[in-house]
Amino acid sequence: MELTTFDKDLLNLLQGSLPVCSRPFAALAEKLGTTEEAVIDRLQVLKEEGYLRRIGTFFNSGRLGYKGTLVALRVDPEKMEAVAKAINRYPGATHNYEREGRYNLWFTLLTPGLDKEHEILTEIRALPGVESMLNLKSQKKYKINVQFKLA
Repeated sequence: MELTTFDKDLLNLLQGSLPVCSRPFAALAEKLGTTEEAVIDRLQVLKEEGYLRRIGTFFNSGRLGYKGTLVALRVDPEKMEAVAKAINRYPGATHNYEREGRYNLWFTLLTPGLDKEHEILTEIRALPGVESMLNLKSQKKYKINVQFKLA
């Protein structure tokens, strides 16, 4: 499936202009000159086709009391998929991706406190195939707002 001009306009709006209101898709539809139903239907297609993973917001996790860390794992390549799937089941695990090098699976973890972080990392460290773990605690937060202009 190739993206239409409408798809690109919709995705561009979603990246930085999703209204905070009771009917955000109706507000987007008004900007796009269409109906709320058309927007919702098209978003469903874009999700099914893999162009869209999720629609959500970003919160200031530190202000909400959450602690964040970057975790690097050395995983047996034969167990990589199983370990990645297990990590993805934790609600605070994000940005889980495979990399080249000694530590070949990296993810970020947000938890409501250090006790919960320790509990989750202990469970992950015990997963079959996990050979080593680095817990790279954040010292300072750098937030980059990445938006892709689809033309």
